[in-house]
Amino acid sequence: MEATRATAERQRMGRPAWLAGAAPLAVLGAVIAVFLALGAPGLNRIGVPQEKLAVERTVLRPGEIELRVRNDGADPVRIRQVIVNDGFADFQQSTKRIGRLGSDRVTAHYPWIEGQDYDVSLVTATGVTIDHQIEAAAETPATDVGFYGLMALIGLYVGVIPVAIGMLWLPWVRRIDARWVQFLLALTVGLLAFLGIDAVLEGVDFAGGGAQSFGGPLLVFLGAVIAYLALAGVGNHLEARQQRARAAGSARAFQLAFLVALGIGLHNLGEGLAIGSAYAIGSLALGATLVVGFALHNTTEGLAIVAPVAEEHTRRTAIGRLALLGLLAGAPAILGAWIGASAFDSSLAAFLFGLGAGAIAQVVVQIAPSLRDATGRLLHPLAVGGLVSGLVLMYATSLLVSV
Repeated sequence: MEATRATAERQRMGRPAWLAGAAPLAVLGAVIAVFLALGAPGLNRIGVPQEKLAVERTVLRPGEIELRVRNDGADPVRIRQVIVNDGFADFQQSTKRIGRLGSDRVTAHYPWIEGQDYDVSLVTATGVTIDHQIEAAAETPATDVGFYGLMALIGLYVGVIPVAIGMLWLPWVRRIDARWVQFLLALTVGLLAFLGIDAVLEGVDFAGGGAQSFGGPLLVFLGAVIAYLALAGVGNHLEARQQRARAAGSARAFQLAFLVALGIGLHNLGEGLAIGSAYAIGSLALGATLVVGFALHNTTEGLAIVAPVAEEHTRRTAIGRLALLGLLAGAPAILGAWIGASAFDSSLAAFLFGLGAGAIAQVVVQIAPSLRDATGRLLHPLAVGGLVSGLVLMYATSLLVSV
């Protein structure tokens, strides 16, 4: 008997571990399949279907208004009529029935006039009306090589160049008293805090505008949590490498600078996304005021990157590293502009802004211990002054930026 039991135990232990883990999932899948095959008994709908649609993108071509929509509800949607400025318009769509989370392109044939406002209404089979407003109609630019070149130029203007200019403050930062370096670190936290709050508000705004089908504002907070945890893992990895490095102080300084640049880069990715999408629908007033506004606003981000390395004096390696940090912080604005101008999606925008907010929160946690004075106080007068100055500075320069 004992021999038989031992043999059975060895056979059981010899089975792959994944098989035991997959067994409950297989049973669950079989139960769901049977439930669906039987037509979900007892769960038949009672009442009129609830049809919902979210307009995710507008594309204007001569004589055409194209709306890219997504089913935002639980029931399939069928569009029966398209009304433009209280008049019925001929239209066509790629599919007659839009399923749950499905998307469709609805093209209305209408002689729109550039610069005019238009109210477009989609009427579903159950009489539900989905309203969408187009302000100052303008033809959607063609996405050719020249177009992407223009988006790259805009990204340079509002991302890379301002950040690089801000990093030129490094020699000055290295010459000031150590107490003022602590003030600049607190200023950095204030700058980042403003960017984090701004990212959350922008993300929630995008989520409310058309990302409801994928969770709405939850996408922002999901992105924030993912970025925070991922950056915490990166920080721990860099901390382990720092312990093995010879120049521990230098490694720590560049670790903080790297995390700051990464957080700012994720924020600028979302910023570029907003700029690109606005340009694609013709609502971006790209003039000297906007460029100057972004230059002033984002130059402070360069200062935030160099503040953590103020006490590091290794000239031989600093230039190359700083150049990479500047690209990490500013170049995502170019990528964001490309995505926003060619394949904008409100759900993606909400998630990316959430990533930026979470990354910035992790960076603030990393920098905060450096603000303590000799007595261990975190919110001493110098730190409070830096925090408030950072918030006020970012707020003041943000007033110059209007997309």
